[in-house]
Amino acid sequence: MKIKSIAKFALIAMASAVAFVGCSNGPKKPTIAISIPSADHGWTGGVVFWANKAKAELEAKYPNYNIVVSATANSSDQFSSIEILMVQDIKALVILPHEPAPLTPVCQIAKNKGIKLVVVDRNLAKPIEDLAVVGDNPGFGRVAGEQIAKALNGKGKVAIMQGVLCQVNTDRVNAFKEVIAQYPEIEIIEEGISDWNTEKGLKLMENYLQMHQQIDAVWTGDDDVLLGALKAYDESGRSDVKTMLGGGGSKLIIKRIIDKDPLVTQTVTYPPKMIYHAAEEAIKLLEGNAPAEKKVVIPAEVVDASNAEANYYPESAY
Repeated sequence: MKIKSIAKFALIAMASAVAFVGCSNGPKKPTIAISIPSADHGWTGGVVFWANKAKAELEAKYPNYNIVVSATANSSDQFSSIEILMVQDIKALVILPHEPAPLTPVCQIAKNKGIKLVVVDRNLAKPIEDLAVVGDNPGFGRVAGEQIAKALNGKGKVAIMQGVLCQVNTDRVNAFKEVIAQYPEIEIIEEGISDWNTEKGLKLMENYLQMHQQIDAVWTGDDDVLLGALKAYDESGRSDVKTMLGGGGSKLIIKRIIDKDPLVTQTVTYPPKMIYHAAEEAIKLLEGNAPAEKKVVIPAEVVDASNAEANYYPESAY
């Protein structure tokens, strides 16, 4: 028997034991499962934080519900985890899928069992969910483009670092470029793929600096990537870059804004707290209070010196 199969068998046995214990202690409460990626990145670390906070706070607020959180390392493990959660007779599944296509079949099984399905951040391969809770990805890119154009006074050379090549990234980048296209004196001189990874951000920035004698602005589209790009720029000794903009709302980046870093004057939110909102919406669905629309969009907001310390730093989770 393969090791993975043994591990899966053990998890199923454990899940069955948990379900049995729950039944032995009186009437079983409806269970909401939150299935998310593990903290392999600053933003997903924020998702894990808010998922666990949702469990603690919403179980206290709604004592008739149980909430379980499952964080997994990849799509295969997430698929298996959801199968195990279904053994526990969950009533709602809140899922932020590692990858939409591989997770769609198990979500379809859950849906067929009558489990309420709330999908977070990225769409499944088929629109089978009861509700989607998503960030405003076009708005994220659009706001970033507007802020960079403003910082450059409509003129300069801009380098871009794209994230993982997926619909989220495409929506952001396309919206960013649509804004920049309105400024004929702003030129996009370079694009690369960062995979939303700090180390790749560092290496991309090193390459950009070697290839171009002048760079006026860098849009990394992600605060973790920005940390890598900033490190490369600091080590280069260059002084030509006027502004560098990430996104997501990292505590480290917000602290730079508060401390008046001349390069990092703002960021754009993409709140990992959306997983918390999704758990709240799952409770509403179970209580028959479905929203009028099948999609809840969390807006992208600018964090700058005027609001960073009071409004965003205390609540930043990563």
